[in-house]
Amino acid sequence: MPDGSARRTGIALTERQRIAWLRLIRSDNVGPATFRDLINHCGSAENALSMLPELSARGGAIRAIRIASVEEAERELETAHRHGAQFIGIGEPDYPPALRQIEGAPPLLAVKGNLSAATCPSVGVVGSRNASISGAKFAAMIARDCGRAGYTVTSGLARGIDTAAHRASLETGTIAVLAGGLDQPYPPENIPLLDEITEGAGLAVSEMPFGWEPRARDFPRRNRLISGISLGVVVVEAAERSGSLITARLATDFGRLVFAVPGSPLDPRCHGTNGLLKQGAIVTTGSADVIEALAPLSQLDLFNEPMVEEPKETGEMLPPNDDDRAVIVSALGPTPVDVDDIIRHTGLATSSVYLVLLELDLAGRLHRHAGGMVSLAMED
Repeated sequence: MPDGSARRTGIALTERQRIAWLRLIRSDNVGPATFRDLINHCGSAENALSMLPELSARGGAIRAIRIASVEEAERELETAHRHGAQFIGIGEPDYPPALRQIEGAPPLLAVKGNLSAATCPSVGVVGSRNASISGAKFAAMIARDCGRAGYTVTSGLARGIDTAAHRASLETGTIAVLAGGLDQPYPPENIPLLDEITEGAGLAVSEMPFGWEPRARDFPRRNRLISGISLGVVVVEAAERSGSLITARLATDFGRLVFAVPGSPLDPRCHGTNGLLKQGAIVTTGSADVIEALAPLSQLDLFNEPMVEEPKETGEMLPPNDDDRAVIVSALGPTPVDVDDIIRHTGLATSSVYLVLLELDLAGRLHRHAGGMVSLAMED
């Protein structure tokens, strides 16, 4: 059983670094994976910001890349402060340790509430928005018992199963992951619940900017965070095509445990969970199934190698020549390929391949896929 507290480690960002990080992640064509590559290549966010124009131009950008200004970053920090929120960097002590380990983890999270909830071991509880009474009661039981066992309960603030899980773990600690900005919770009827979470033992989390209204494509990103924060995900009720199944698939990709509650074959809300059981999910008929399976994972050290800045001079980093760049680009196509395969195919230095991919990414000419795969964006 976890003791309800985690070993906090990491290096706090200075205010100047935090502004630079926020500017970098809010700049065009810079997602979490690109952000990490820029820090690794440039040594710091400030160096990366200064190099963005050159890198994107070398990648073949048609127009100048938009770089978020200091004023924009400062305004967002002020907005967060007004809402009682703050931004936590991936290398800082209060960043969720399990989330830190996934591919493309958000470099900055907007958080509001009890920060100790972020560093406790967590279990995700998700399911149907149109939950049955028995499904909601079961989700509440799982959440309540896991909370008493020392876990925070992570979910997506949606109607149905999510709501039941959050409510049952208000006293022990729950994490609500939002698809939009922290000031744009969805659905609106759960705003009072969100207030209870952030004013009590829980935490609200988002990787999106303040003011961002959630769209359909933002919810899979939210589900990704739920899976990343959690050591395991319990799916209580889920239709065959549902966000809960996306959460379960992502949990599997991240090496998390997936639990599924069996249900009637006649109930469409159970078709997805029954399908998960056929695929090898852990049969879950009580809280003990979850708590016993998670116990070994809650003892793992999840604090290795946080992202930190190591400023270095940028003038010594010579780009590949045009011939090498052409070889790398010609090895790419619309079909996703592994970066290691590109390195083997071209015979070029690993650093050269990664730098050219970074340039293409910043120029908007590269697509990143799960598992570190990349493909070339086809021109219209």
